[in-house]
Amino acid sequence: MPELPEVEITRRGVAAHLTGQRIEQVAVRHTGLRWPIAADLASVLPQQIIHTVSRRAKYLLMACDHGVLIIHLGMSGSLRVLSEPMAPGKHDHFDLLLTNGRLLRFRDPRRFGAILWWPGDICQHPLLAGLGPEPLSEQFDGKVLYVRTRGRRVSIKEALLNQHIVVGIGNIYANEALFHAGISPLTPAGRLGVKRCERLAEAVKVTLLRAIEAGGSSLRDFVDCEGSPGYFQQQYWVYDRANQACRQCGRPIMKIRQGQRSTFYCTNCQR
Repeated sequence: MPELPEVEITRRGVAAHLTGQRIEQVAVRHTGLRWPIAADLASVLPQQIIHTVSRRAKYLLMACDHGVLIIHLGMSGSLRVLSEPMAPGKHDHFDLLLTNGRLLRFRDPRRFGAILWWPGDICQHPLLAGLGPEPLSEQFDGKVLYVRTRGRRVSIKEALLNQHIVVGIGNIYANEALFHAGISPLTPAGRLGVKRCERLAEAVKVTLLRAIEAGGSSLRDFVDCEGSPGYFQQQYWVYDRANQACRQCGRPIMKIRQGQRSTFYCTNCQR
């Protein structure tokens, strides 16, 4: 958490307020995030215009005059757009004050997020170079998934979390997509045929789009840029439903561990 839907919801929310705006001032209260915030960022960003706010995988990218501000929400990070000044809290680590008076505030209780500046070609940044296709783009479908999983012995659940195969899906939505595709998370990725890969790729797209429509999942910390939680967790079919009845067949949902992550699935509906 947050996964692709939550990051995309955040992007859409802040883009409406930031695009085309000039940065007036930067406040850095805590540099010790996942990677240290650059010491000169408070002097580099002022007077630059934010031209676009895009997303690559789980990274938010704010393209400015002389580079790109990269924001990663980590496990507990969130962005808020404030129209009036508000005293920062204990976990409010970074502010962007715009010339129109609005304020973008980064909050991260666990400090696993990141605020990074990149003055070069963003596609060459070490965190972004080599990433797989976006799951909601035309560059990802069943055939692509089939090709990228050939020869892989890891489970298909673990393969969906591999950012070099496809980006941004995350644990929650991998569980849900596999259920809707009727595929066991234990199945070796390399054993899936083209038809099942096509079914799974479509389930990934539908699951992510439904999550975005529902405002994402708010299990612990996630809120959008206006402070509102998401409601997709109310639509889960398997995730976090261990020992509860499958909504499709009534059998109990199983919970196992795969690659240090919890996996939820129905042994009857997923083969």
